[in-house]
Amino acid sequence: MKMRIRAWPFVLVFLVAAGEVGAQFTAAEAAERPLWEEFLKTAEIVKWEEVGEGVTKPIRLTLRKDGLEARGLWKNPSGKRSGFLEGWQYEIAAYEIDKLLGLGMIPPTVEREFQGRRGSLQFWVSVKHSLLKVMEERIPVPETAWDGINRMKYIIRAFDSLIANEDRTQQNLLYTEDWRTIAIDHSRSFRSSRRHFKRLMNGRNGIKSGDDGRPFLFRLLPRAMVEAIRGLDRAKLDQAVGPFLTETEIQAVLARRRLLLDEIALMIKEQGEDRVLY
Repeated sequence: MKMRIRAWPFVLVFLVAAGEVGAQFTAAEAAERPLWEEFLKTAEIVKWEEVGEGVTKPIRLTLRKDGLEARGLWKNPSGKRSGFLEGWQYEIAAYEIDKLLGLGMIPPTVEREFQGRRGSLQFWVSVKHSLLKVMEERIPVPETAWDGINRMKYIIRAFDSLIANEDRTQQNLLYTEDWRTIAIDHSRSFRSSRRHFKRLMNGRNGIKSGDDGRPFLFRLLPRAMVEAIRGLDRAKLDQAVGPFLTETEIQAVLARRRLLLDEIALMIKEQGEDRVLY
């Protein structure tokens, strides 16, 4: 029997109507997500190969179940590497929080054992370019895609601030052929040192800044995302990421949630809600 090889489109729908742009799964794709999670956890591994990219040495697995074949990226970094704390469990936690916030920009990611080792397995998404490739090769971006890309930039800055992702690069922001944004590589997230309780990664007082010293701001955000952040409490975090984060790491997420909401509130006070939220 010929196997069906399927690359889930992982479609982020840019809704353009009355000047509004959002990023989310369609209802059909959101409904499929649990099915792909189960596939990643239980499908037979029929082939594997080293990808050869990244300091975490990921491995691409080919999976097969019930006549369906697909691929996933398996990683198991742990401990200090190149001066950074790495953790495969942070890949799963980032995906689960992406779901809690309704963002739909991280591929399905689960825990999966491979060759006797625990690690994260993320659905392999077909993409066209990385942001790095777009910048280095000066690939033209269609005018119709710019608004969506810019809004996703601010969404990702706010998300990275919440999860304390200290490794957002041009290489781990990806674009599909129709210029939808996919965010990968979150094994250096969920920092919990003292400063990560008191400062966000981005924003006015952000830990990160550009070469010119200016902070990376999140100027414009979806109302639905902000409401989801407001509703993010300990119970929801325990249920979603309790198996993957420590007590201190969860407390740090909640502390950054408050900082993020405070900064958004200040932006609204200064500029007006309609200039900050859409």
